[in-house]
Amino acid sequence: MVSIGSLHARFLATAGVFTDTRKPLAGGMFFALSGPNFNANAFAANALEGGAACAVVDDPAVAVDDRFLLVPDTLKALQDLARHHRRSFNIPFIGITGTNGKTTTKELVHAVLSADRPTLATEGNLNNHIGVPLTLLKLKPEHRIAIIEMGASKPGDIAELCAIAEPTHGLITNIGKAHLEGFGSLDGVVRTKTELYAWLREHEGTAFVNGDDTLLMEQSEGITKRFTYGTGVKNRIHGDFIDGPAPYLNFYFNAPSPAGVATVPGIPSGWYCETQLVGTYNLPNALAAVAVGKLFRVPDDLITDAICSYEPANSRSQFKDTGRNHLVLDAYNANPTSMAAALENFAALRSERPKLAILGGMKELGEGSRAEHEAVIALVRRLGLEAVFVGPEFMELAKTGITAYTDANAAMHALQQDPMAGRLILVKGSRGVRLEEVVGVL
Repeated sequence: MVSIGSLHARFLATAGVFTDTRKPLAGGMFFALSGPNFNANAFAANALEGGAACAVVDDPAVAVDDRFLLVPDTLKALQDLARHHRRSFNIPFIGITGTNGKTTTKELVHAVLSADRPTLATEGNLNNHIGVPLTLLKLKPEHRIAIIEMGASKPGDIAELCAIAEPTHGLITNIGKAHLEGFGSLDGVVRTKTELYAWLREHEGTAFVNGDDTLLMEQSEGITKRFTYGTGVKNRIHGDFIDGPAPYLNFYFNAPSPAGVATVPGIPSGWYCETQLVGTYNLPNALAAVAVGKLFRVPDDLITDAICSYEPANSRSQFKDTGRNHLVLDAYNANPTSMAAALENFAALRSERPKLAILGGMKELGEGSRAEHEAVIALVRRLGLEAVFVGPEFMELAKTGITAYTDANAAMHALQQDPMAGRLILVKGSRGVRLEEVVGVL
């Protein structure tokens, strides 16, 4: 069996780590991770044929020469190797989790910090028990700070990721209803997400906390190094909405403007940001990025430029002009909390165009799924919005008088038969509904 120390030495001599033989990394280290329906040990030889320098396996029958590195469990070896590698870096590690906005916040924080120093951040949403180790193993000597996104779908997930990444700093964006099928209840979500606070409390870490969020303030009690942000002036960093180009989030934050930098009339002395993010619900995410930047002494002008220049992607708070319609794309994921926020923001947007919401079903809600989808319909009616609903969760409620389609293909076909123009359209739903397929006909 190969020790973690020896494995790390071999790792440092490779081009990096990969886990998919369909995407081989020449000179890389292949980890044969197995799942319920496959045994990746069977593909280790293929990885070597594809150019891998070595393959980490946990089946003795596969390890026929010294290119195969035998360990008791490949997943645990990957996690232990990542922790070992992380410990060779005496730099800040920022863990970010939350029900909504964690990826957007991670991207904003990365934009701010990378404007000032070499920064590693989670790519995409590689935020689970495999993705976090893979991120940590991308650390290079030039990195001066690391941002690790942490996702959770069941109790204990965040504690497990903290034990691997060992964050020195942490940020919980918010806590709401999501993955209730795995957590069992909202209380289960709270306990799991705040496992990050528990780690920081025990290891004397620093927490960035939305001081306007009563729950987060209560749950972060006992963390001696707490850096708050929000709209309230009591926060270390405070800011608020200001008028600006619609439909984007425009805000200021309270760092005093240096000599020679113009302030905006009617706005408290501070920095003005015209972002490319749609949705007032992104204000806490932007202020969180400001707070992180300020703590790490990023100059205010770099903070402002980074946040203003950030362009959202992957249907996360995006605005798109198709030539026929204006779209608000927020279809990367959805849960009851984010769905309500998106609808309320959409209803409040100033626009002369007639509005339409195309809403996809919300996944992993367990026994409360029907009630939560009924609540979405009720909210749409209360806000006076026209809406089209997509997915089996809404099809079950079609008899209530809503327009519903079984899936994205059916919705796309209907929209092709009755083309729309001159509309402002919200596209919001869980990733599994694949509402991005509808965008092409809008």
